[in-house]
Amino acid sequence: MRIVKALISLALVADVTLASSWLSKAAYNKWHETELERWLSDNNIPYPTPADRKELERLVQANWDTHVVTPYRDWDANRLTEYLKRKGVETKESAENARDSLISQVKNYWYETEDKAQAGWTNVKDWILDTWSDSQLKAFCDRHGIPVPQPHKRDTLLQKVRENFHTIAEKLGETASYPGDWLYETWTESDLKEWLDTHGFPAPQPTTRDKLIASVRRNSRLAYLRMQEEAERSRSKVQEAYATLTDKLIDAWGESQLKEFCDKNGIKVPQGTKLNELRALVRKHRAEIMGDTVADSAASAFGAATSSIGSAASRATDAAARATDAAAQAIQDAFDKAINTWSDSRLKAFLDARGVPVPQGSKTNELLALVRKHAHKAASGWTAWTWDDLTTDNLREYLKSSGNAAARKIADKSDATREELVAAAKRTYASASSAGGSIYASATNYLAKATDSAKESLFDTWSESELKAYLDSYGVPVPQGSTVNELRALARRQYTYFKYGTSSPSSPAYAKIKEVLLNGWQWVANQLKLGSEAARDKAAEQEKAAKKAHQEL
Repeated sequence: MRIVKALISLALVADVTLASSWLSKAAYNKWHETELERWLSDNNIPYPTPADRKELERLVQANWDTHVVTPYRDWDANRLTEYLKRKGVETKESAENARDSLISQVKNYWYETEDKAQAGWTNVKDWILDTWSDSQLKAFCDRHGIPVPQPHKRDTLLQKVRENFHTIAEKLGETASYPGDWLYETWTESDLKEWLDTHGFPAPQPTTRDKLIASVRRNSRLAYLRMQEEAERSRSKVQEAYATLTDKLIDAWGESQLKEFCDKNGIKVPQGTKLNELRALVRKHRAEIMGDTVADSAASAFGAATSSIGSAASRATDAAARATDAAAQAIQDAFDKAINTWSDSRLKAFLDARGVPVPQGSKTNELLALVRKHAHKAASGWTAWTWDDLTTDNLREYLKSSGNAAARKIADKSDATREELVAAAKRTYASASSAGGSIYASATNYLAKATDSAKESLFDTWSESELKAYLDSYGVPVPQGSTVNELRALARRQYTYFKYGTSSPSSPAYAKIKEVLLNGWQWVANQLKLGSEAARDKAAEQEKAAKKAHQEL
């Protein structure tokens, strides 16, 4: 099935599939009983003791929308109006009887949709740390023996804590989906109060450490969303400042004006910087802020460099370049269409697998931009994500051979789902990575053998439900009525893009485009020296062949 056809089908069923999937896959469905009780307690919702899981889950479900999806429904008119003003929405002075109208307006401008809220609470570690200070992140790393390279950059601290989040919880015998007090073990009561004060939440009265932690945990999602909003507002202001900054204006400004601009916009100016260097520094920051790419500059430089080439050679070069560009663009377009369907957690995983730090508070479009920026990189080494692509037999075999009693117990469960096996393998691998030595060497050796043997038959033995679960981990909706073979093809496509990006994987479509180019490019290049008309014809032939290969993606 061609990728374009598949993606059109995905678009047509996306809304229906996503809507139905969240109804059956709420974030709390997989929470431990203690997490369900903790959430109810944090939100001051009484529950019977003892209570079975079904009863606890029913209580959470009944109160979930009120506290997670649409918390603003309990706000008074003043708070609703204040929220709308922050969003730049003009409102009239509203009496209480206009509250329903205000709620309707707030709904249109709320931070996130129900799907986003569910996705957020499914991957708590991706955002709950973003409201922490650098010193709190560093203290957490120190407390749990997480090595952090010098200097302590915030993005690196966040990445390290996220990487070790589930491993630490497991070592402590704690849960991580709705984390307990262990997450705030290094915080003092004054830290907890300061956090609540900073983010505009009143401290509970009377105050105890348990109540403070409950309040911080309960309000962390809303604090994170507010912080994202403020960061976006700040970025917009900076972009506005740079949008009016033309090259002519930079050239017209003197040293004092340039330095004043740098001071206002947080640009560090090294001591002894000369005037021309200062102008170059401002231009560099403008390019970064406005999203100007190196590719644009490179294209401009290439055009200037080739302008002096003879007309015949120039025509041949242009035609050959079009053929190269057609192939490169074909791969890039296919990659872009694939990642646009991915979930935020999968986009972050793509970056993690390449050692790319994810800035705090990154929105989906910013994650996509980062993924595109690093699309040329293949995944490096072995990561926890490598286990996602192994068969259930491979996973069971690894767990049994790992020497980990808990892992063996899960592997021996006849009814263990693939999802359970993957989660256990990731935990076991993370522990092995922390331990190092022969344990870690054994784990990586097993991965090397398993992935090498699976290259030719990847997904061939997977069941329909396993394939759907795999695609779900990417956030890719499954087209209604898809056959198992179509699901396998779709799964292989996600795997290929996740592992290789836009580099050179062993994919038939990629290989075909590469072969098309390599077969003709060297010949064209040799003919350029002679300005041959045949070179121009050959380049046009290569362009046509590359486009044909693109259509077969």
